[in-house]
Amino acid sequence: MPKKTKGQELAEKLTWSVPNIGKDAPKQVEKARKFCEGYKKFLDEGKTERECVRYAVKLLEKNGYRPFEAGASYQAGDKVYYVNRGKSLIATTFGRLPLEEGLRINGAHIDSPRLDLKPNPMYEKDEMAYFKTHYYGGIRKYQWGTIPLAMHGVVMKKNGEKVEICIGEKEGDPVFCITDLLPHLAGKQNERPLREGLKGEELNIVIGSLPYQDDQVKEPVKLLALELLNQQYGITEADFYRAEIEMVPAQKACDVGLDRSLIGAYGQDDRVCAYTALMAEMDTDMPEHTTVTILTDKEEIGSEGNTGLASSYVLHYIQDLADLEGIPVRRILKNSMCLSSDVNAAYDPTFPDVYESRNSSYINKGCVLTKYTGARGKSSSNDAGAELMGKVIGIMEEAGVYWQAGELGKVDEGGGGTIAKFVAAMDVDTVDLGVPILSMHAPFELASKLDVWNTYKAFRAFYK
Repeated sequence: MPKKTKGQELAEKLTWSVPNIGKDAPKQVEKARKFCEGYKKFLDEGKTERECVRYAVKLLEKNGYRPFEAGASYQAGDKVYYVNRGKSLIATTFGRLPLEEGLRINGAHIDSPRLDLKPNPMYEKDEMAYFKTHYYGGIRKYQWGTIPLAMHGVVMKKNGEKVEICIGEKEGDPVFCITDLLPHLAGKQNERPLREGLKGEELNIVIGSLPYQDDQVKEPVKLLALELLNQQYGITEADFYRAEIEMVPAQKACDVGLDRSLIGAYGQDDRVCAYTALMAEMDTDMPEHTTVTILTDKEEIGSEGNTGLASSYVLHYIQDLADLEGIPVRRILKNSMCLSSDVNAAYDPTFPDVYESRNSSYINKGCVLTKYTGARGKSSSNDAGAELMGKVIGIMEEAGVYWQAGELGKVDEGGGGTIAKFVAAMDVDTVDLGVPILSMHAPFELASKLDVWNTYKAFRAFYK
C-alpha cells in the first residue's frame, strides 16, 4: 500500500465523512435484523396511539414495571409507568443519583397521519354506503386512494360500555377503500394540482353496496352496513358521536428489497423512535440518572390537547417525582437532558432537488442528530446549544454508535417541527435524535434496519 502524502494525512485528521454501516460494520446487519423483528410486531400491534400504549404496557409489565404511585417510596432500579388517558405513556427507571442531578428524558410520539371518521360519518349515495373522513396530520391526500384500509378505534355506548373496534387486520377480515378515477375518465382531474389530486371531501371510504331487504327503507345500503356493525359491536349510528375511530392502512410491516435491508410499514414516523426508546428504557437497570421515557400523542397536529406535549401532563409527572425528594421541580428540570426522538427525512436520490446533500441524512448511515427543525428561518424550532450537542455526540461516540447530522431539506423548501420545543420550554436542554425515513408521512414508509439498530444503541447509551 503506497505511503500517504502529507496532504492525505492532514485531510484524514481534519475532515469528516459519514461511513455506510453496511460497509464499515457488516456484523451489525444480523443484530439489526433480529432487533427489527420485534419492531415489526410493535408496528402491527400498534396502529393507533391507544394500541401502542396498550402494547407498551404489556411489555413494561412483563419486564417488571408497575403503575407509578405519587407519594410512594422508590429505590434505585425501581421501574414504574404512568398512562395518560389511554393515549400517552411515561416509563421511568429510578437512578442512583438524587433527582436534583437531573433526569434523562427521551420523548417520542405514537400518533401518525391518518384518516379520522367525522362525528356523523355514515351516508348512502347512489346505492353505495360510505364513511366521511377528516384527515389528521400532514398527508398527501392522493396517496390514500385505492389502498386497503382498516378500521380501528373505540366507541363509548350510551350505557357507558366501552367498545373496541378493529376490522381489516385479521386473516379473512374485510377491508375498506377510497375509490379514484380510471385514467380514461380522469382528463379534468389530471389538470388539478397534485395536492388536489384527491380533495379532502373526496376521501370517502366505501363500506358497502348491498341493500337491506325492505322496499320501505329510505337508505337500505347504509342500513345493512349499520346492522352489520350493530351485530358485531352492538353500536348504533348515534354512537359515532361518542367514538374515536381511525382509518389506517391495512398493510402489515414487512421487509423491503432483495437484501431485506429496509422495513416498509405505516406509522414509522414516529413509532420507530417510540419502539427504540421503549426497548432502551426496559434494558436499563441501574442508571446514574433517573429515566423518563415518553410516548406521546398529538405531535402530528402540533402536540395540542391534554395527551400532547403542549399540555402539562409530563411536567405534572416530574413534579410528582420532585415531591418524592421534597425538592423544587425547577432544580430537576434545569439539570436534565432530553432527546426529542423523532425521525428526519432521508435523502431520496429520485428527488434530489429538495435536499441539500451536505446536510441531509442518509439511509444506512446511522441515527440522525437534528440540531434544529422549524421552517425557513428556524421558525418554531428548538435550536440545541453547542454544549448539549457536544454531550450527546460524546455519549454516542463513546458507545460506538453510528450517527449523522441532518436537517429537513433545503432552507426554503419547507420544514417541520417536533416535541423538542415543548420540552425545552420547561427549561430542559433538548435536541432531536431519530431515524432517517424515506416517503415520510406516506401510508407506507421505509426505514433502514441498521439505522433503527443504531438509534436503539444511542438511546441505550444515553440512559446508562
